[in-house]
Amino acid sequence: MSLALLVPGGTGQLGHELAAAAPAGADVRAPGSAELDITNAGAVVEAVKTLAGTATQPPVVINAAAYTAVDAAETDADRAFAVNADGPRVLAAACSAHGVPLIQVSTDYVFPGDADRPYRTDEKLGPRSVYGMTKAVGEEAVLGSGARAWVVRTAWVYGAHGKNFVKTMARLAASGEPLSVVDDQRGSPTWARDLAVGLLELAGLVAAGKEPPTVLHATGGGDTTWCGFARGVFEELGEDPARVRPAVTSDYPRPAPRPAYSVLSDGEWRTAGLTPLRPWREALTAAFAEDGDTYRP
Repeated sequence: MSLALLVPGGTGQLGHELAAAAPAGADVRAPGSAELDITNAGAVVEAVKTLAGTATQPPVVINAAAYTAVDAAETDADRAFAVNADGPRVLAAACSAHGVPLIQVSTDYVFPGDADRPYRTDEKLGPRSVYGMTKAVGEEAVLGSGARAWVVRTAWVYGAHGKNFVKTMARLAASGEPLSVVDDQRGSPTWARDLAVGLLELAGLVAAGKEPPTVLHATGGGDTTWCGFARGVFEELGEDPARVRPAVTSDYPRPAPRPAYSVLSDGEWRTAGLTPLRPWREALTAAFAEDGDTYRP
């Protein structure tokens, strides 16, 4: 199905991929924050109104705009709440007023990270960082807005655009020195391109009037630690993965606490008939095959 898409945060890591992966014939509007600041209520309302009034195809908003500086949020809480909570609230209200479906992208950080099995979508939230709190409030605002709205939580996202873990590891690999990476935090690396394809599949469903579960999880299949992820990056670079040594979180204190366990169950995603994202290690190989030069320093 062809769509009319509005993608706030369209110049970011995920937004780039959403615009690139949109189906042929789709009308895609993917403004960056300079063009559409979701903390500007007037601009948000006007953008959704324009989408609803001019679209010749079924309109859907996918919100890829977010404040993602996890450590900075600890001392920049007002800005983090403005982008991650107030922005989605205004966006959802505008979507409700104009009958436009909304897909809000969220994060594993809304959970406390102390589980020993994949988090289900209906489990109690318990964010331990300001960033996680802002995203949890954003979820609540969207789901309580009266709009046809969905929340999709993801984790450990990397891609060809912007800064991310894969690019950092590639830069460190080029130094030729051993490095230590935490091995006591577990999650599921997620290629932004695979996530974008999944979100667009969901957008097609909701545009067609389907009603999948309102909260879904979409991450790369399987799980690993940051150390295991780093070793995968080294393998793709043709470097010796043994250069990556395991460390513990306490060796690298950070302003914001990190979840020790961030694996998310995709049971609801599968139940909705959506295509599961491919296994994380397979996706990493594909990412280097597609965009290898962008990951290397």
